[in-house]
Amino acid sequence: MPARTSPELLGFPHDARLLIVNTDDFGMYRDVNEAVVRSIEDGIAASCSLMTPCPAAGHAMGLLRERPEIPFGIHLTLVCELPGRPWGPLADRDRVASLLDETGGLFTYDRIPELLDRARIDQVEIEFRAQINAVLDAGLAPTHLDWHCLADGGRADVFELTMALAGEHGLAVRAWQDRSRRLLRERGLPVVDHGFLDSFALDLDGKAAAYARLLRELPPGLSEWAVHPGLGAEESRSVDPHGWRVRRSDYAFLTSPQARELLRQEGITVIGYEVVRRAWSAA
Repeated sequence: MPARTSPELLGFPHDARLLIVNTDDFGMYRDVNEAVVRSIEDGIAASCSLMTPCPAAGHAMGLLRERPEIPFGIHLTLVCELPGRPWGPLADRDRVASLLDETGGLFTYDRIPELLDRARIDQVEIEFRAQINAVLDAGLAPTHLDWHCLADGGRADVFELTMALAGEHGLAVRAWQDRSRRLLRERGLPVVDHGFLDSFALDLDGKAAAYARLLRELPPGLSEWAVHPGLGAEESRSVDPHGWRVRRSDYAFLTSPQARELLRQEGITVIGYEVVRRAWSAA
C-alpha cells in the first residue's frame, strides 16, 4: 500500500491543495503584533510564530491570551537583526556564552555562520527551553516550534534537539529542507510537499501579482508560506529600516479581498499549525 499523502494524514483528500499561511516574527515590535493579529482575524493567515526574547513579546502574549482561538508556535530565536530594537537570550548569559558575540549579545543575521560554528548544543538546549518555558509559564499553549532566520535550525543536531523538545510537549515542527522532510516522512508525519516560501525572498515590485500567481499555480499537496506582516507605521520605519516595506506589502496582500477571492476560486484550503499538531499527536 502506498504511503498516505500529507493531505490524507491531515484529514483531507489525497489531492487537496492545502496551504499553511503562518505569520512569523510575532513579538518583534508592536507594529508587527497588530498586523499579525489583523492578518489572521481579517485576512487569510491562519497561525503565527512568537519570538519570546523580543521587546514586544509580552504585548504579543497578552494578545494571545485575549484570543485563545489563534494558533501560535514558538519562533526559537538565536539571532537579532534589529540594532534599533535589540534583544538578547532569555537564559542567563553565562550559561549560553557560545551563543553570544564579543559584546555579549546575540549574533546578527550576517554572522550566522559564526554562530553555527561555535554554538554548543547543550547551550542551545538551555536557551530553547527558556524560550519554551516563557510561553508555558504564561499559561499559553503553542502548536509548533520553528526557528528565526535559521532554516531547520541551521544544523542537523539543532533540528534533532528541536524535534526532541517538540516531542516532550506534543508539538509539531516546521521543516523546510529535503533532509528534514525526508526524516519526518519516514516517521509517518505530514510535512510540506513543495518548496517553502519565505516572503522576504519576493521582490517588492509586483509582489501582489506574484502572490496571486503563486496561488493560481499552487500544486496539490501541502505547501507553506512564512509571511511577515507589519503595518508600516512610524515605529517600523525607525526600528526596521530594511524590513518594514516587506512587512507592509505582506500585510496589504494578506488582508486584501483579492487574496480571499483567489482562495475561493482556486479551491485552496488554508490551514494553521493546529491542524498539523493534531496529526503529529495522532501519529
